[in-house]
Amino acid sequence: MSGIKGKDTKPELVIRKGLHARGFRFRLHDKKLPGKPDLVFPKYKAVIFVHGCFWHGHDCHLFKWPSSRPEFWRNKITRNRQKDSSVAEELHNLGWRILVIWECAIKGKTRMKLDKILSQVSGWLLGGTCDYQIRGLDDE
Repeated sequence: MSGIKGKDTKPELVIRKGLHARGFRFRLHDKKLPGKPDLVFPKYKAVIFVHGCFWHGHDCHLFKWPSSRPEFWRNKITRNRQKDSSVAEELHNLGWRILVIWECAIKGKTRMKLDKILSQVSGWLLGGTCDYQIRGLDDE
């Protein structure tokens, strides 16, 4: 597992490049914030997490419980979900808005067109809604 990247993943890079091209400026993995969000937009008091469906136990076609070492994986993914919840609560308490973009929205059979994802992200950043998630097409 040491070879698994925690940041600068392909889905994250696609989102970063698209938002930068649309004129949004952001910080990356700000260590001062709980959970070190993938993208931080201080101007909008907003953060974005690009979650891998497997690592965060998303209920989509990209997630399947492993058959080897089932107890280990159940504990690990459950801990990841619990940490996601506590990080979200901490960020809310600090006044931040949170967007989660799931990997299944970017790749796989339920992926969306990148332009549609970026339009939703842009609308969310400029709008005032609190939390939002972007999931794959069949997961909506």
